[in-house]
This record gives sequence, C-alpha cells and structure tokens, in this order.
Amino acid sequence: MKALHLFFICTLTSCATLPIDRTSPPPEVQHSSEPTEAQLGPRPFFLADAMNPGPLKEQLQSCEGPFKRTPFSIAHRGAPLQFPEHTEESYRAAARMGAGLIECDVTFTSDKALVCRHSQCDLHTTTDILERPELASKCSQPFQPANPQTGASASAMCCTSDITLQEFKTLCGKMDAFDPQATTIDAYLAGTPNWRTDLYTTCGTLLSHKESIALFQELGVGMIPELKRPMVEMPFENSYTQSQYASQLIAELVEAGVSPDEALVQSFALDDIQHWLETHPSYGETAIYLDGRDSPDGFDPDQPDSWNPSMAELYESGVRTLAPPLWMLVKSERDQLQTTAYAEAAKAQGFELMTWSLERSGQPSRAENNNWYYQGLSDAIQTEGDVYLLLEILEVDLGVRGVFSDWPATTTFFDNCTSND
Repeated sequence: MKALHLFFICTLTSCATLPIDRTSPPPEVQHSSEPTEAQLGPRPFFLADAMNPGPLKEQLQSCEGPFKRTPFSIAHRGAPLQFPEHTEESYRAAARMGAGLIECDVTFTSDKALVCRHSQCDLHTTTDILERPELASKCSQPFQPANPQTGASASAMCCTSDITLQEFKTLCGKMDAFDPQATTIDAYLAGTPNWRTDLYTTCGTLLSHKESIALFQELGVGMIPELKRPMVEMPFENSYTQSQYASQLIAELVEAGVSPDEALVQSFALDDIQHWLETHPSYGETAIYLDGRDSPDGFDPDQPDSWNPSMAELYESGVRTLAPPLWMLVKSERDQLQTTAYAEAAKAQGFELMTWSLERSGQPSRAENNNWYYQGLSDAIQTEGDVYLLLEILEVDLGVRGVFSDWPATTTFFDNCTSND
C-alpha cells in the first residue's frame, strides 16, 4: 500500500512527503481537513461482483483495505461521472476517492486569465450561461432552437474568451449535457445521460487555474494541468500568443511554489511540449504528450507506418511520457484483450505511459457506449466488471503509470488491491 501524508505529492511512480516552500508561498488556503484514507463507496465493489469468475475477481473481492491515495488514479476533470466537471465539488470528490493526481484543463478568458474548463467553448453545455441573459448575449453564437421542419439541431457556442474572469466566476457548473432536439433553453440544458446523475448538480463552483492550484495544495494531491487548444484565432486580440499562453500556465505554477515533481503539464500539441522544453526545461522534461493522432485518416495502432512522427522521432524530440486513449493501447482479438503494436513500441522505446479515460462513456458492455473510448474492445468486455480486466492488462502487461478516470474510486481500488508497493 502506498503511504499517504497530508502534504504529499504524487509523481509518475510514487507518493512522497515534500517540504513546503515557505519562500514562495501559495495562495492563502486552510490546511486540509480531508480524511487521510480514500473513501471508495460501493461502486468498485459492485464492479468486482459483476466480473465473471476468475483469479482477478477473487483477488479483488478479498481486498478489504484500508485504501490509500495513489498516483495510478488520475482524476479526469475531477469526478464527472456524478459531479459537474472542473468544479471545486468535483475535485474534492476525486481527492476523497483517492486520486493522486487531479486534472485542471486550462484555457483563458477575454481578460486572459487562466481557468479550468475542458474546452474553451463549452460553457453552453457545462454551465448555466444561457440562463444568464446579460452573459448569454456575449456568447460567440447565441442559442438557436431546433427546427423540426428543416431538421436543424439546437445549437449555441459560449466560450471562456467571450467573458471576463469575474463574469466566469459567477456561473454555476452543471453536468456536461445538452438536448439537440430542444426548442427552449431549459430543454437544451437538460439531456444528462441516464448513466450519470444530476443529484449533485446544484451550483458547481467554477475555478481559475490559480484557485485550482491552491485547492490541490490544500488537498495534498498532485496536479496534472492540460493546456487546451485555443478555439479562437491566435494571437488572441492580436497580442496574446500561443507561447505566452503556454508560459503563463508554468508561471502560475512557479508563482505558487509548485515544482515540476508536483505538476505534470500536458498538451495535445507537440509545439507546446517543445516550448516548455526550450523555455521551462524542468517542467518540459516531465511533460505529457496527449497523443491524439487517432484523428487523422489512416492512423492505425497496429500499423507503425501510419504513425507520424514515429516512436523514435517522438523520443528524440524530448517527449518522455505518452498518454493515448485506451483503445490505442489495448485491442480485442478472439474475445481476449491484447496489447497493440503501438503499446509495445512505446514500451520498447522507453516511454512512460498514461491513458484515458475510464468510465467516461457509460456501461462498457452496452454496444451503444462502445462508440469511442472502448472502440474495438466490446467483444472482450462482457460485463461491467470487465473494466478491471482492462486495467490489469494496462498495469501489469504494459506498466502504465496512471489511468485517467471519471470515477477515481475505481482506479484507486484496483491499484490498492493489486499493487505490491
């Protein structure tokens, strides 16, 4: 079991106590009153009970804890299976469930303040901005109701860059959902999938990046901020460049006294990784390349000729940690989970591996939920508990150092019950 301390930090491989740097104090926060042991709730045990008979099921069912926080458990947007993503409430829930690393996806407002949102332009589905006429009027695209006659879907686009930080902070976070057939704003903001819940959606507290740093320091967890791709033309307002944006993220970590061991920065853009390597090498060396090369036509995780750049070229560029989606690492053949050529090549090249995102798309054994995160895996995932078989091949066969999850209790439970640490 991994030891837990009030002020510990999780790196890629372990959790360790670190001294607090009083020469560069973080924002004023209260010391954590969070419990030192993870609170898992019933879901991880429900999943273990749902497995088909076998050694892993027996091992998990016999695991009684106590359960500790672990860097293998990475909170993807907090705990958005049940809490509004990127809100204080979601982050606190993730920490209680034992996430050793918590993610703030970083984007910017009209006054160039960094805030936590999965996308620069998702406020219309993740907040109540459309119900605030004075702010809705500033949206890049106002709400348009569905038109049953033409078949046009309801639409809107509200971006953090449409409003100031002060305005952003007045919004309430909600579950990320919308109804494309809606003819009213109220109906548009509904549509939460039946495998999530609105039970904890009252008014989720939105945070700036600086506030997320202070909260994570209070909670004693590691940070894994992602620099999101801008959805506005850069330079923003003809002056704010991509390089300034990337450096600002690092500057806010430095200002708060956060070391590269305490914050693993991420990006889908290799240019961002290169910028950090050149200008902030201590952060760049531990930066995570979120491999989104699944998008272009022709990419195949079992066909090395389709990978551009190659594994060797990526490594030579200075990247040391890769984080592709689950299905780029694991495939299903003859109803069995197997590692892909991509996974084996990354391992052979010497990359550290992380992957995303578990429990993001509902019950994996239902065909309708296998459309992206579990694509190609449906033949081998026959029960809800088979997510543990997926975690087993990731951790044991591939040595993946961390798995992003929308419900960190599941990954916390698995790592505590299978780790020899």
